[in-house]
Formats: sequence, C-alpha cells, structure tokens
Amino acid sequence: MNGVPSSARPTAITASGNGKNPANAVFYLDQSDDAHREVYGERRHESSLSHELIAGAASFAGMKAWEDHQRSEGKPVSHAFAKEALAAFVGAEVDKLAETKGLDEVDKIRAHHHAKENAQKMYDEHYIENRRADEYDPNRYPPHERFSQSDRW
Repeated sequence: MNGVPSSARPTAITASGNGKNPANAVFYLDQSDDAHREVYGERRHESSLSHELIAGAASFAGMKAWEDHQRSEGKPVSHAFAKEALAAFVGAEVDKLAETKGLDEVDKIRAHHHAKENAQKMYDEHYIENRRADEYDPNRYPPHERFSQSDRW
C-alpha cells in the first residue's frame, strides 16, 4: 500500500477481532454475524470495541440492509454495481457505529476500509463462489441463511 503508513494499513481480522492471525484476512458471513451480535447487542457507548469488530458488524448489517433493499426492488444488477451499492450501505453502517460506539477518526477510517473489503468478500463468497451467479438476481439466488434469522431484525 504505497504511501500508507504501516500503522494505518489494515491488519488481519480474526474471529476474535484481535488482528493477530494473517491467515484470516477478513471476517466472512459467519464471523461477521457473530461480530454483529456482539456489537449491536451492546446498548451503551463502548470505546473499547476494536475497529475490526466494528467492521465485521457493519459489513454484516450493511449487507443485510442492501439485500433487503435490492430484493424489494426485485431487479437483477451486475456484480460491479452490487458491490458499489453494497459499499455505500456498509459505509453508512460504519458511520452509525462509529458515532454510537465511540470510534476515533483513525479507527473510523480503518473500520471503513475493513468493512468495505469484508462486505465485498462476503458478497463474492456467497454469490460468485458458492452460487456461481453471473449477476446478482434476487429472483434466482437466495440471500445467505444468516440473514433470515429473525432474532435480531
């Protein structure tokens, strides 16, 4: 990452959120779901939550919000468009969590980077790798089963 100080570069995200295991560079759907439960389950201002954990939760919530929106529209879109729109939904979730959970500006920037990267990888995993979809089509491909759980939405 040219021009980016090593302290601002993304660290590996692990299920524990401690950034110590480079083999797991991002949360995937299961880990993001767990992060979502942990972060959104808290009702108080909590500055001790890591930017990695915030990113995992925001990417999960953003992908769920985007899925709901896109399914209500019912229109197929290209993967490129889907990922751009998904990044916008995820960015909004990061902003909301940064405000309510007390992230400083540096951690907010890091969380934005991690969350957008994570959401794109979750999208790729679910629709491109697992479904082998040639486009996002809400009429042909179901959302990830974790988005159907009614205990939080």
